[in-house]
Amino acid sequence: MTTAQPQFDAVVVGAGFSGLYMLHRLRDTLGMSAVVFEAGDDVGGTWYWNRYPGARCDSESYFYSFSDRLSEDLLQEWTWSERFAAQPEILRYLSHVADRYDLRRDIRFGTRVVAAEYGDGDGTWTVTTDAGDRVTATYLITAVGCLSTTNLPEFPGRESFRGESFHTGLWPHDGVDFTGKRVAVIGTGATAVQVVPEIAEQAEHLYVLQRTANYDIAGGNRPMDDEDGRRIKENYTEIWATTRETGFGFPYHTQNRSALSVSDAERRQIFTEAWETGGFRLGTTFNDLLLDEKANETAAEFLRERIRERVTDPAVAELLSPRDHPFFTKRPPLENGYYDTFNRENVTLVDVRTVPISEITPTGVRTADAEYEVDAIVYATGFDAMTGTLFTLGIRGRDGRDLRDKWADGPRSYLGVATHGFPNLFMITGPQSPSVLSNMPVSIEQHVDWITDCLRDQRAHGLDTIEALPDAEDDWVDHHDEVTAATLLPRANSWWVGANIPGKPRSLYPYVGGVGTYRLICDAVANRDYDGFARGTGGAATSGGFTGVARATFADVLAAAAAP
Repeated sequence: MTTAQPQFDAVVVGAGFSGLYMLHRLRDTLGMSAVVFEAGDDVGGTWYWNRYPGARCDSESYFYSFSDRLSEDLLQEWTWSERFAAQPEILRYLSHVADRYDLRRDIRFGTRVVAAEYGDGDGTWTVTTDAGDRVTATYLITAVGCLSTTNLPEFPGRESFRGESFHTGLWPHDGVDFTGKRVAVIGTGATAVQVVPEIAEQAEHLYVLQRTANYDIAGGNRPMDDEDGRRIKENYTEIWATTRETGFGFPYHTQNRSALSVSDAERRQIFTEAWETGGFRLGTTFNDLLLDEKANETAAEFLRERIRERVTDPAVAELLSPRDHPFFTKRPPLENGYYDTFNRENVTLVDVRTVPISEITPTGVRTADAEYEVDAIVYATGFDAMTGTLFTLGIRGRDGRDLRDKWADGPRSYLGVATHGFPNLFMITGPQSPSVLSNMPVSIEQHVDWITDCLRDQRAHGLDTIEALPDAEDDWVDHHDEVTAATLLPRANSWWVGANIPGKPRSLYPYVGGVGTYRLICDAVANRDYDGFARGTGGAATSGGFTGVARATFADVLAAAAAP
């Protein structure tokens, strides 16, 4: 029996940062044939869909971009207009990248993958789309992002509402005018922190329905001037080198000191300087904020003080002050005017933790003690993060096993990039990799570059099959869980642990060991002939093995990273 050759070397799903860079590396670096399937009508990924008012990145724009790994010329040519770029500018940037590298010709837009099945007989993936495409490929690479599948809570009566309803993650491309309308925003996470001040400027009245208060950090956004651009472009080599070795993928290190090792006055001064600088620097002021409850509380109370200073009504300020989880155990939103919004006469904060939402009515939102009549409801309720979109792809591995079934009790991966039983499947920023606990483009590039090097090595050795071994996967999951348990992160009911989705297995979905440490681990695996993977040809992954690189190398790398 003759086995047909794959139509493509690789199929990539998604055309955001991950998919664009992966396509470029497959096609222009490796000379492989590839096709990208993208559900949207253009490139951009999360920045294509999230067009709500105020949408912007929370990493500074000059390092929320492709690095010199893609092009030094692009870095020098592109100039960002704001410190934290807004959605339209990021989308223009990604469109520019797609044009510059002629990527659109290999992307099929408006096309969703509905099934991806591994063939045990021939070792290829068959990918089916809602547009009727049915293609085969040796490798399947998911570039679907971590925050792609929206979470719309099943409130009773939701479909009965006669006004307009919107989810921030699926915002109308032509915008929404809330002038003179009564609006309810459900949710107070990162998206709400951006959209609430914008809607408040238009609406006749805005009700903000809050279940959980967040530690919102000063954003400090401002226009970028010529001096900013000159300084950044002169130092890009150092900037990118630093992002690759730090814990969160930022071009600055977490300070190697305890929050409890300095006086109250000195600590307050350190926090104040970080607050005034803006961005996530507050989280890097001390090295034990995520490890020690007393250290964490010093930062938490500092932030509650800032809220009390900004919000004039003490009762509202208290509602906005988190007391049920440590600082940074949820991704802290960056705010630019959010707290000031609650000083407006046309804004009401509604506590739906004490009095939960009971139903959506034809005219508004009802709680146990009141009904809020509105013309529009905005659901700022987030996403089924990390695994939600992967499950929509209908991925089936060896023996037809569904990825959803394998991960029924929570994700199990090797390095967050592969999973046993699913040969030749690579997940860019998959669960149990740093992903959302980092500056995403840095983690994206690391994964794409690692996958590229792996495929180059496969070809050099005449191989076309690679699969994570179960022992290596077990060791990685154990290591991931051990690192998680050493932190305060499990203390919060956050989307980081899947708590926002009813029935979702509770687990820390991203890896908290640090971007730099994770890179060293991945490099060590590759340098040991991809230890922890079986490799072969024609679907038979039999060569290679597992010599304990997971357990030994993880420990060695972590010890080296912790050394002074």
